[in-house]
Amino acid sequence: MMRPISLFLHIIFKFLFIIYLPSVNLVYAAAKQTVNVAYLTQEQKIPPPLSNLDAFIKDKGVLGAELAIDDNNTTGEFTGQRFVLKKFIVPLEGNVVDTFSKDIGDQYPYVVVNLPADLLNKIADLPAAKQKLLFDVATVDDALRNEQCRNNVTHILPNRAMRADALAQYMMKKRWDKWFLVIGATQEDGLFADALKRAAKRFGMKIVEEKTWEHTYDARRTAQSDVAVFTQIDDDYDVLVVADEQGQFGEYLEYRTWNARPVIGTQGLIATAWHRTHEQWGAVQIQNRFKEQAGRWMEEQDYGAYLAVRAIGEAATRTKSNEVNKLKDYMLSDAFALQGYKGNPLSFRSWDGQLRQPVLLAAPRSLVAVAPIEGFLHPKTELDTLGYDQPESTCKWSK
Repeated sequence: MMRPISLFLHIIFKFLFIIYLPSVNLVYAAAKQTVNVAYLTQEQKIPPPLSNLDAFIKDKGVLGAELAIDDNNTTGEFTGQRFVLKKFIVPLEGNVVDTFSKDIGDQYPYVVVNLPADLLNKIADLPAAKQKLLFDVATVDDALRNEQCRNNVTHILPNRAMRADALAQYMMKKRWDKWFLVIGATQEDGLFADALKRAAKRFGMKIVEEKTWEHTYDARRTAQSDVAVFTQIDDDYDVLVVADEQGQFGEYLEYRTWNARPVIGTQGLIATAWHRTHEQWGAVQIQNRFKEQAGRWMEEQDYGAYLAVRAIGEAATRTKSNEVNKLKDYMLSDAFALQGYKGNPLSFRSWDGQLRQPVLLAAPRSLVAVAPIEGFLHPKTELDTLGYDQPESTCKWSK
């Protein structure tokens, strides 16, 4: 039985504990290191529907960033860090540059940018952006990783060269080395065709025929007859390679060619950072978490934004800092490794800011392979067999 004086001291201590506990918690909360992250994008004009099967998704990217912030804060509970995400969604007719300059300000040293290439570099060149670190989660342009690179921008999604190299490696494994290349009419189609030609030369593929798809009528109505005529060529080939990033005609090539040949490129077998058929290395877990939160499958931009925010969290946790220079130096070092649910840990290339990563090769309803394909070797990491290796790069961003 507790003695009277002990009982009295116990009551006093319990009273003081109840009175001061909220203050202790407030001090602890205030002492947490805060890492502020901005997410910048602009509303998109809804394009004409190419198919009733694929609904337009207006919020690609932001839901991935939100999922990553939750993951960062789960870790932050143990490391004394708090991660805050602020979304800046510019209206369709709004001015992205003004929003960045006036609203993001000095409070957000890390900015996840989901914008086209021209706007990305406009943002990166602003005086207000010089002391920030931008994470590009939308573009695939090779030029942004080479002659147009900026030293305050990292790139998350695989660029066109990485995608083309991934396809070429698999074609080399299958010994499907004779290509018939079909190119769409847009500038983006031409850029992907250039990447495919580079990959073909790099891995010993032979382009036996090259044609531009110039039909302006509805491909759905004319595909049955015209694709057969269009693909009837003198030389034999192993695979039909298509560059149609807008999806204007590529979907109508399969099963309609003159010869029975597989289709790869932007349709058929595609190279992508993420795909709903991917289930290995814990991918099912994040697929299910995202689908429960968003009510839809995770898209590439969602995955890119997720990786960008997780990279910030990983670097902040390891360095125990929220300073831009410290985090950037760590991200570009050999010590940095990011879990990306694709087997190999992901890391940034120090010469151009590109996130090196495996590339998924997927058909509409199955994962076919993951590049780099086994057997392609590199003195540092096999991931650098995809895209521009350091000796090939024309980017000078780290100097």
